[in-house]
Amino acid sequence: MSQSTLIKRQFGHRARLSLSPAEVLKADGQAHAARTMWNLLHAWWQMMPRERRTLGHADAAIRQAREDIDFLAVLPAQAAQAVLKTYFRAWKNCWEGRADAPNFKGRFRSVMSVDIPQGRDLNITRVHRRWGVANIPKVGRVRFRWTKDLPVGKRANAENRITGARLIKDALGRHIAFRVQALEVKPDPHQGPDVGIDVGVTVPIALSDGETYEHGEWLTEKEKARLLRLEQRAAQRKQHRKPGERTSRRLHRTYDQIAGLRAKAKRRALDWQHRTTTVIARTYGTVVVEALTITNMVKSARGTIKEPGKNIAQKSGLNRSISGEAWGRTVTMLTYKTAQLGGTLHKVPAPGTSRRCSACGFTTPGSRENQAVFVCKNPDCGWSGNADHNAARNVLHLYRMGLALIPAAGRAVVRRAKRVKPAAAR
Repeated sequence: MSQSTLIKRQFGHRARLSLSPAEVLKADGQAHAARTMWNLLHAWWQMMPRERRTLGHADAAIRQAREDIDFLAVLPAQAAQAVLKTYFRAWKNCWEGRADAPNFKGRFRSVMSVDIPQGRDLNITRVHRRWGVANIPKVGRVRFRWTKDLPVGKRANAENRITGARLIKDALGRHIAFRVQALEVKPDPHQGPDVGIDVGVTVPIALSDGETYEHGEWLTEKEKARLLRLEQRAAQRKQHRKPGERTSRRLHRTYDQIAGLRAKAKRRALDWQHRTTTVIARTYGTVVVEALTITNMVKSARGTIKEPGKNIAQKSGLNRSISGEAWGRTVTMLTYKTAQLGGTLHKVPAPGTSRRCSACGFTTPGSRENQAVFVCKNPDCGWSGNADHNAARNVLHLYRMGLALIPAAGRAVVRRAKRVKPAAAR
């Protein structure tokens, strides 16, 4: 690599926490206080007239709330300011069409998290080959699993440092997510070959050179049977609950067990995606994928009362399979991994890639006989092969013909329709 050019890189690293019972109580108290602070901000926003919805007025309201409500004092002042900034950023994303309007956060179904904006407050130290310790404001020194070398101690400077962190509690347990800033050498251009990628449900990833990457079920048969029993138990307990009655602790416990199994499946899927995309990014210099609009692909086929949909159950199952494959996450991983290794990722228009013959270029009805077999019906061609590899070859051909899409600002930006209520508009 050439030492002449350095680039600044920002990334996150998530590590598992090991907390004592006293530390668990303190961390949970801060998370509940942060959630309450968000809900108070949302209520304040709805009550205030439009001209008073400013950062200064909101900051004054937060300071007054911390004085009036005792349990909000467990949340550090900087974490409260982080809640304020996150809330205003959520409204900005809504106004610019990137997300829906922010809403109240529920006590049980929302992810509990607390932000630590200042990295210097962490004071991270590695004490063992597998463990490190960090200082959490108003919690103390906590242990976390050391699985990645972090720029701490003598290795930290103005360019290589930890800029902040976030405490997270989800179905997989308690974690700390570090925000890391590093100065790295710009990689030389990757000299690997070009490759087109076709993603699917039966064959998750098919390459234009004939390579395929597949995976099995994310849960074992025993785990799937347990998940089914838990879902049936939750349905029965929910059925016997009276209208307006609070959810019992037993039902919450069942919900937590279901969430734990689903999180385990997602963790295994993430591991497979990371390993697969790393191999692809290291092998190929140019990666070409389809520009899929996944949100349109997973729309419900239910229809309306006047015009009901057809094959609703089949379409619902297909939507679950598409969402489970997480094609968008695969493309996101390939985007930053190819950039780190000197490669590039390009997107081409998706229509017709699975029906067009990669040998002659004609789209003849009936050429794709089934999911796996493609036989060109053009009398002058007659090429046959795997349908997924044929689509991947078409994807690569579109790039070589100069039909790659040019995303805005160097990355794909999806603008959703602005659905802002009149009372919430600027």
